[in-house]
Amino acid sequence: MSSIRNIAVGLPVKEGHLLALEGTDRSRGLEFLRAIGGGIEFGERAEEALHREFMEELGVRLEAVALLGVSENIFTYEGVPGHEICHIFTVESAEIDAVPLDAELHVLDEGSPVRWVPISDIRSGDRTLFPTGATELLVTSS
Repeated sequence: MSSIRNIAVGLPVKEGHLLALEGTDRSRGLEFLRAIGGGIEFGERAEEALHREFMEELGVRLEAVALLGVSENIFTYEGVPGHEICHIFTVESAEIDAVPLDAELHVLDEGSPVRWVPISDIRSGDRTLFPTGATELLVTSS
């Protein structure tokens, strides 16, 4: 990646849990959580991208979103450097709220697992949440 990517991600919270994608960086042996969302397309507002991404990735509609903050995420994934400007939102969705806490979902376009994870595991550092800045915003908002 030789350019900065703008992304919009959401933090669905239910009963002290965050719905997040589970991932692995095999080059570092790192298991991590990733906030749900993706790239902002040219001419699209961050909030519009968030609605689109939740529909594409999970097939769910969002009723309300609120910007928590913007962070800069400079990282390496599978040995490849990356750079993102991340718009991080709270999200509300009746469809997401209906998902049981023990459910395992999968991202529709790639198959990655998505699960409810106790926020206490993220707060304590037992689980790593990306993008950078998402953990701090999650903890202060929940």
